[in-house]
Amino acid sequence: METELEIRQITEWDTRDMNSLSSLLIDVVEDGASIGFLTPLSEQDSLEYWKGVIAPDVRLWIAEYNGEVIGTVQLQLSTKQNGKHRAEIAKLMVHPKARRLGIARRLMGTAEDTAVQEGRSLIVLDTRAGDSSNTLYRSLGYIEAGRIPQYAKSANGQLDTTVLYYKLL
Repeated sequence: METELEIRQITEWDTRDMNSLSSLLIDVVEDGASIGFLTPLSEQDSLEYWKGVIAPDVRLWIAEYNGEVIGTVQLQLSTKQNGKHRAEIAKLMVHPKARRLGIARRLMGTAEDTAVQEGRSLIVLDTRAGDSSNTLYRSLGYIEAGRIPQYAKSANGQLDTTVLYYKLL
């Protein structure tokens, strides 16, 4: 699959990319991903979210396979005076039909390389305890910094623990 996989940075919106990312977000939320949204996620709410993503302090990439958007990740650069050495990974998503093919690793590698280019030496992120993403982040060298109980609500109303990770670059 990797020979036909393209990672592309998005710096301004076109309708196709916006609609593709909106569909991806809806699909991964429907599949149970804990990324800030609950099912059912409407197309309007998904589009509204994406409209606010592109900003000077955010780097956004999409992964495309045969022209279809199947993944995305964001690198959010801290703009605080005491935090210009750090960044945060946000909204790493891979479509359920394309998981376990190395796409998340490629997206994370792109984000980490850019963080270094941007002069960042620390990356932080969080994810729901028990999700398979925990295994991915640990395999990429992220270190668990702690857990916060009852952090995010699931679609079934349960309050889930989040795990905080960091990586020194």
